[in-house]
Order: sequence, then structure tokens, then C-alpha cells
Amino acid sequence: MTTATKQRRVLLANPRGYCAGVDRAVITVEKALEQYGAPIYVRKQIVHNTHVVRTLEERGAIFVEETEEVPEGAIVVFSAHGVSPAVHEEASQRRLKTIDATCPLVTKVHKEAQRFAAEDRDIILIGHIGHEEVEGTSGEAPEHIQIVESPEEVDKVQVRDPDNVSWLSQTTLSVDETNQTVDALRKKFPNLLDPPSDDICYATSNRQDAVKAMAPECELVIVVGSDNSSNSVRLVEVALDAGADAAHLIDNAGLMDEAWLEGVTTVGVTSGASVPDILVQELLSRLAEHGYDTVTPVTTADETLTFSLPKELRRDLRAE
Repeated sequence: MTTATKQRRVLLANPRGYCAGVDRAVITVEKALEQYGAPIYVRKQIVHNTHVVRTLEERGAIFVEETEEVPEGAIVVFSAHGVSPAVHEEASQRRLKTIDATCPLVTKVHKEAQRFAAEDRDIILIGHIGHEEVEGTSGEAPEHIQIVESPEEVDKVQVRDPDNVSWLSQTTLSVDETNQTVDALRKKFPNLLDPPSDDICYATSNRQDAVKAMAPECELVIVVGSDNSSNSVRLVEVALDAGADAAHLIDNAGLMDEAWLEGVTTVGVTSGASVPDILVQELLSRLAEHGYDTVTPVTTADETLTFSLPKELRRDLRAE
């Protein structure tokens, strides 16, 4: 007796891809190029996606690591991840025209750091050392902030007053892992003060929720995103934790290993918050070539939030 072969299918996470902050940042560089002409300098990658950076470079954007690389008097865009006050000061000294494309949700965390520091609190910042967003937030109150990457590091935390401690987090972390770190902090500091609202951004949470919903049905989850994208890397971890047999991160469809599909009936597909949907569509086309031509959306939230462009750019666009 033969057993019928299960139909191959794709579960497509929704929401996925661009969030409001990324959309705003990318459009900021595009509009700046249109308004002022090339070159437009951008400090760090505007968002953590190889395809987006390459596309903007082709249009005349020049990406630099540090503000000192920008010619005096030129235009520089600060990335969606935010910068410290020291970077703003350096730009001012070099007479640079700055356009701040920091995501408003990252700016919110910066303001929380300023407020907690003004109250002379010790601030525990949950995040990845070296990540641009963490460097920017730390720079708001370096004498008050210490970084913790995991629950295991909580034991090493030393503060001036255990009753005067608050916490903040990088916006692109795993929701579950962050909660574990907060729980560990609260055991050590029972009077730990929370931020006024959740620091992990809505888009990060929504994309993780969609992956959690589909992963238990998937033998394989493929996340489209660059390996320096924190929220994309987290989606791989979330998929595995939620029950997927395997999960992989790829920058584009050409990097999919066909061996991953062996014995797989259901493939889950999603993308990080800095990924244009054209890259997902290219992956779906490649999967269809291998028989995975039935695509079922898994929708866990509707996103309608938008952010206005940076005020410096809006002013010049209005003047024109």
C-alpha cells in the first residue's frame, strides 16, 4: 500500500519585513538624495540590510563608519539605530548638516535614559554590547548605564543603591529572553523600576509572535535578513524555541541551500524588520520551483503605524 505524499506548502508570516522606523529611515535617504543631490553621507548602515545599503549606494549615498569621515560642511544622515550626544556634538564641530533618521521608538528609549539619569538612578540596559543602538543609548548617560546581555550576567551587576535601579532595553531583542533577564534583575533588586512603556518595539514583538504561531507546523523556517540585523537573528532563535525542526537566516533567495528542503513538507517564511518584501517574493518564487507553490498567510497582527520624516528634511521639502 502506498501512502499519499503530503502537499508541500509555505506558511508566510504576517507581519514581516519593513517596520515604520525602517520605512522612514530608507525614505529619508531617498528624499535627501532627491532634494540635495548626491552624495549624501550616512553614518553607519541606515538599516541593517545588505540589499538596502547597496541599492542606496547605487543612488549616491556614501556610508561611513564615523562622522569624522564626512567632509566638513556636508550632509550626513544618522541611521535608524540612533547616535549618542557625543556624535551630535562632533557633527556640530565639523559644521555638518545633519538629518536624524533615528527611529522614534529608539528616541523614546534615549529620553527614558535621560530621565532616569536625571533622577540619579543606576540604569541596567539589556542589550548587545557593540550594537549601534546600545552605543547610542549608553551615550545618553554613560556614568549611569551598565549593559547586561543575558540573565546569567545579572549576578555580576553592582549598583550604588539597590532600591534606586531601573532598566531599559534594546528595541530589537527577543521578548521572552528580555523578560527572563528582567525577572532575574527583579529578584536581585525587588524595587526595580520599569520603563514607562515596553522598550521592545511593536514590530519586533509582532514579527516574533507571527513566527511563534507558525513554527510548530514547520519542519523548516527561513528568515530573510542580514546577519548583523539583531531582530532577524532573533527570529531564527524564536522559530527554533517555538518548535520548528530547523531555522536558517539568509540574505537573499540565492543563499537558500536546497538540501534544507529534503523531507520537508511545510516551510515557514518570514523576514526581519529591515528587509524589503521583494527579497521575500524572490524566496517564494525559488521555493515554488521546488514544489512549494501553496502559500498560506499566518496573520497575527495588522500594522498601521507610520512616522513622519525627520523635521530637518520636512522643513526643506516644504520650503521647496
